[in-house]
Amino acid sequence: MSKNILRIDASMRKTDSYSRDLLDKLIKQLNGEKGINVKVTTRDLADGISLINEQWIAANFTAIDERTADQHKSLIASDTLVDELNKAELIVIGLPIYNFGVPAAFKAWIDQVVRSKLTFQYTDTGPVGLLNNKKAYIIVASGGTKLGTELDFISDYVRHVLAFIGITDITFIDSSSVGLDESKVLAHAHEHIARI
Repeated sequence: MSKNILRIDASMRKTDSYSRDLLDKLIKQLNGEKGINVKVTTRDLADGISLINEQWIAANFTAIDERTADQHKSLIASDTLVDELNKAELIVIGLPIYNFGVPAAFKAWIDQVVRSKLTFQYTDTGPVGLLNNKKAYIIVASGGTKLGTELDFISDYVRHVLAFIGITDITFIDSSSVGLDESKVLAHAHEHIARI
């Protein structure tokens, strides 16, 4: 049996990153499941991700069979990101908190993958997500902003966006406020990962 995992690194730090280190541990833990062959696709947002622009929006709102060659070209990167999500059974995200929000590159990734008729669709009763039967683990790291407090603006936002595209089985692994008590916060995160 195999399991396709999409790993998304949202930290702009390639080294000395708590979220990256914890994602490594999580992948190792998931790879240890008996009888499971894990295939990991990594999307490192520190390598760059395009922002949507006027051409992208025009292409996205044009029917596929009516798009020009340039419009198809403007959606290639987005189509690749959506394809990665579609193929994944499990999504693992390393998500630092930057200035009380998600990193700009992660917001850019969201803008590229939340697409009508691909990851959600409009119905008579409202929008419905199309990426069902997927699980997401989100490792949140921060220096001082604690999840679950009045300063936590990301957990509800990320939960809402993922649910909007159909991913409702979401587990947060908390390594927030690591700057306040590094050993305690990391020990708690390691224990959580070990129980998965």
